[in-house]
Amino acid sequence: MSKIKKKLIILDLDGVLINSRSNMKTALNLTAEKLKIKLPFNIYKKFLGLPFEKILYKMNIKKDFKKIKLNYEKFSFRFIKKIKIEKKKIKDLKNLSKLFYIAVFTSKSKLRTNAILHKYNFFDYCITADDVKFGKPNPEGLNKIKKQFKLNSKDCIFIGDSIYDYKASKASKILYLHAKWGYEQNYYPKKIKTIKNLFEIKKFLI
Repeated sequence: MSKIKKKLIILDLDGVLINSRSNMKTALNLTAEKLKIKLPFNIYKKFLGLPFEKILYKMNIKKDFKKIKLNYEKFSFRFIKKIKIEKKKIKDLKNLSKLFYIAVFTSKSKLRTNAILHKYNFFDYCITADDVKFGKPNPEGLNKIKKQFKLNSKDCIFIGDSIYDYKASKASKILYLHAKWGYEQNYYPKKIKTIKNLFEIKKFLI
């Protein structure tokens, strides 16, 4: 069965495809311990969805971004193999990939994203924080994905779990679906369409 042309599903990574909060918390705590700075995870997690540097800025950290990020990446990568996509989601993604193109748009670095996704062969394209000049909520990443597939906004759909995903989707004029299992399970703009599982995406594209 060939894929339906001009139909593209774009997915956020953290919270939507994977649960990486444990990895984030461990990496952040180890970074804080090594650099002797305060990086409270309870504040960090409020801004999940933004690029790492933007989160630091939101946490009122104004310097040493490169040093902090370098250490965070190192500690995160140490435990990256523990992060996997759940079997049910894999099944849904395999079925969806038979009909639609599937891409990922994430604020995670390319190195860590590739380490997580390389074992799965149903993704057609991926844009990470390292592939754009402006991260979420800027729509640059979504626009690059549309351009890659030569598609219009009406032929795409974006599944996210944060206000930043929603704003990026709105700016790119792509239909947004909020993943109710994601990190922001109970907070999303009114009248936004929601889904309870990945396979529910299908009804919005056929």
